[in-house]
Amino acid sequence: MNRRVILRLLSQAALVCSVCFAGQTQAQDADPGFLTTARAGGGFVNFGSPNAVTNRIEEDAEPREALVKERALQPWFDWKESLQERTGVGLGLDYTSLFLAADNSAGEDNSSSGMLRFFGSWDAVGHGTKNTGSLIWKIENRHRYSTVPPSAFSIGQLGYVGLIGAPFSNEGTRWTNLYWKQRLNQGRATLLGGYLDPTDYVDVWVGADLWTRFTNLAFSTGSASMFIPNGATLGAAGATMLNENWYLIGNVTNAYADSTDPFKDSFDRFFSDNEYFSTLELGWTSSQERIYFDNTHVTFWHVDNSPQAGAIQGWGVNFSHIQYIGGKWMPFVRGGYADDGGSLLQKSISAGFLYQKTPAKNLLGVGLNWGEPNESTFAPGLDDQLTMEVFYRFQLTQQFALTPNLQYLKDPALNPLDDFLWVLGLRLRLAL
Repeated sequence: MNRRVILRLLSQAALVCSVCFAGQTQAQDADPGFLTTARAGGGFVNFGSPNAVTNRIEEDAEPREALVKERALQPWFDWKESLQERTGVGLGLDYTSLFLAADNSAGEDNSSSGMLRFFGSWDAVGHGTKNTGSLIWKIENRHRYSTVPPSAFSIGQLGYVGLIGAPFSNEGTRWTNLYWKQRLNQGRATLLGGYLDPTDYVDVWVGADLWTRFTNLAFSTGSASMFIPNGATLGAAGATMLNENWYLIGNVTNAYADSTDPFKDSFDRFFSDNEYFSTLELGWTSSQERIYFDNTHVTFWHVDNSPQAGAIQGWGVNFSHIQYIGGKWMPFVRGGYADDGGSLLQKSISAGFLYQKTPAKNLLGVGLNWGEPNESTFAPGLDDQLTMEVFYRFQLTQQFALTPNLQYLKDPALNPLDDFLWVLGLRLRLAL
């Protein structure tokens, strides 16, 4: 039995386990929702990454220690809170801009784009309980300002094997989420089914948010050494706490996604083409409520041959360790290995830290990555790369954050003319 079949069976078993444990595990005191993610600044969010819809709504609703303390449009936020309490409908709207400029380039030396997102959730079943059934959606419009958007800037212009601001493209209007989310066993297990964004639940950690934290994929989902479908892929995912400390996550989705037209041929691809992206993750946390604070996990993944997705059949393993220290520091060590699969890097190791002196205020992030380009994706014999990113997020108002960042790219593998490059970035985000 080959690795492809084994991993798919394990992933499917994880989905079954999430249901089994939902019915058999003793419920413990926990906030509703699997992968409860307590953040510095108070409050709890739900299963998934910081950018998962329910988490983003919760985070944007919380008061912040901003330079301007008064919240503009307070009646709007009061109305949204009332609507969610009465009907279970949570709404979110944001606009983000990213500007990049390099000190040298084989082509364009600057890049910029913007993104408008409308997202929401509706607790259609069990509103006010820990076992809710919810419809989740997210619609985006991604548009460039410059000739080259950030998603095409790194490889196409700088010769750097990596992505800076990967979601910031010129795709236009697209679906990113449209799925059903069912919580079970008093929030200790969750099932998802529909059009999913794998970055919402695969290799999750608090810094993996390209809208508010690091912009380089080396410090985000998969450490640039994992194949990741582009947006809304049809499939299912499941997760459960195995006991007080151990948890399990699995998924099977289409490898190829066209988020500008996700409903076209998606079911045919899933049931007939058999080109899947599968993952299985085993993790440890000090408690479910602290899964964002104290977390160690290993993620196994496999992807089938998918010419449309740019994937060569392959597999890989990723690891992550974070720990929250003293209420201010969060050091991390992350990385991965890929055997083919169409990933950017075949070996990757990242280390760094997040620092927040005052909860829910400004945030400093520093990351350093070593990466070996995937020879089956590019070519054998390319130079290893070193990447450093430093960002500082200023919370200017309750709704508006400004995040400058600086990146140092040593030995960009596809650029033999430059030993190193500097990239200066600026990200602006307005959340309503």
